[in-house]
Amino acid sequence: MKLWQRLWLLFTVIWVALSLLNLGIMFAADEAEPDKAATLAVLTLALPAALYLAGWAWNAWRARRR
Repeated sequence: MKLWQRLWLLFTVIWVALSLLNLGIMFAADEAEPDKAATLAVLTLALPAALYLAGWAWNAWRARRR
């Protein structure tokens, strides 16, 4: 596993854990606005996927340059 993949995995685990804690606190405190909760849920999944795609594309681009 390459370094960028390890760092991505670490970031993803931390990101998802903190986002789920944030969602849990929002719902526990009855402060959950549907729009905010939906946005946070989408970002919880979309941001790590976008970063992985960017890292993969960067790695493929650098491999072609060699």
